[in-house]
Amino acid sequence: MAQFKLTDGQVAQFHEDGYLIIPELFNAEEMEVMGKVAHADADLDKQALDRHDKEGNTTRISLKNTVGEDIYSAVTSCRRVVDSMERLLGDEVYHYHHKMTMKEPFVGGAWEWHQDYGYWYNNGCLYPDMASVMVAVDRANKENGCLQALRGSHKLGRIEHGVVADQTGADLSRMEEILKRLDLVYVELEPGDACFFHANTLHRSDANNSPHPRWTLISCYNTKHNDPYKTHHHPNYSYLERWDDSRVLEIGRKTLEAYQREGIV
Repeated sequence: MAQFKLTDGQVAQFHEDGYLIIPELFNAEEMEVMGKVAHADADLDKQALDRHDKEGNTTRISLKNTVGEDIYSAVTSCRRVVDSMERLLGDEVYHYHHKMTMKEPFVGGAWEWHQDYGYWYNNGCLYPDMASVMVAVDRANKENGCLQALRGSHKLGRIEHGVVADQTGADLSRMEEILKRLDLVYVELEPGDACFFHANTLHRSDANNSPHPRWTLISCYNTKHNDPYKTHHHPNYSYLERWDDSRVLEIGRKTLEAYQREGIV
């Protein structure tokens, strides 16, 4: 596999829009294996927490603050992601956390408008020099509650956030004005497509009203110079080992074979 590298144009687009979509960052086999492993992963299911929207619908989230010998960590640590993130943020990055978000058919909940730095600011991160990458495990579209982003909203700076249902959302009165001024983009993704987005980019999603699941792996990164000044449940800086891209399939296949031997899949 040729080493993936962002172009200067893609980097410029990220800084202009606050997000960047990369089609087929992961291939069909990688995502097929990821999907089979994730849906059979008892630990992923057991560790998942429920988050409710205003209508009572539920999104399940399984979050990890450390990397391990699993396919989710292989995606999070692989060179095509980490090298890209460092190019976009202009510094060495480290693993802040990663999570599988699981919107099941007909019950997967909505997410309110928010910035990730709206949360992470309170964790002791002084700068918004942070970002995430969302990798679609399933197809994500309007029907099943895909990500929505406001183009250029990262330039607004940090917005005050408050509690909305079981979530934390951006100030509603300010959001009314922002929505009049900025373009709303539906980030529709095929399995393996990725969306990199800045920590100050405003984003949300609708509930999943379709018969299809919408699972996504979201890996979040902080920059070395932004090491939090206080201890929080998300980690302080530590060097993130870069994994070869080939380890995504290697680890995924081994896990799937083990599940098959155990009769799990």
